[in-house]
Amino acid sequence: MAFTYFFRDSHTLELVVKHVVPEVMGRSRIRIWDAGCAMGPEPYTLAMFFAEGMGKFAFQNLHIEASDIDESNNFGEIIAAGIYQTDELSRMPSGMLEKYFQPMDQLGHFQLIDLIKNRVQFRRHNLLSSKAIGDGFSLIICKNVLLHFQPAERLQVIRMFHQALAPGGFFATEQTQKLPPELSHLFERVVGDAQLFRKVN
Repeated sequence: MAFTYFFRDSHTLELVVKHVVPEVMGRSRIRIWDAGCAMGPEPYTLAMFFAEGMGKFAFQNLHIEASDIDESNNFGEIIAAGIYQTDELSRMPSGMLEKYFQPMDQLGHFQLIDLIKNRVQFRRHNLLSSKAIGDGFSLIICKNVLLHFQPAERLQVIRMFHQALAPGGFFATEQTQKLPPELSHLFERVVGDAQLFRKVN
């Protein structure tokens, strides 16, 4: 299971949106895969960043498919509900909590608004199966998962991501996880200060 929280590594996510949005505008369906999503903070943070960076109508074409191995078998329900407690939202930037969450009757609990919640769907998936959840993705994000794999497993998973990306699609991983040199021919680096790459066809 990946560990994460709302607005973790915002710098990378801001760069993702900056580079991906111009490439996908005008498409009727924009597919994103967040692999290793844990209980939802990362894909929902990503959705909020895209909401800020896209027009209202274009944002409705965004589909984030979040996956995790989910050994507890409860991530799907948590993500679908979109309900989080105050301590889970403590790192939210000013104004974002009020904009994208609504307080619930239960003290200290907030629920994501439908605009954001409806853009994310969860599915259980084991990355080491070597079978992607789909193809034609404009963006694949996998943060805080690859570092737990053995080097050979890492190569296997990143090759799978490359195949699942649409031509020219983007791949982002954790800042501490460098792209293995054996796979350097599959991607070109997009920026110098984040692990953001673009598929080489």
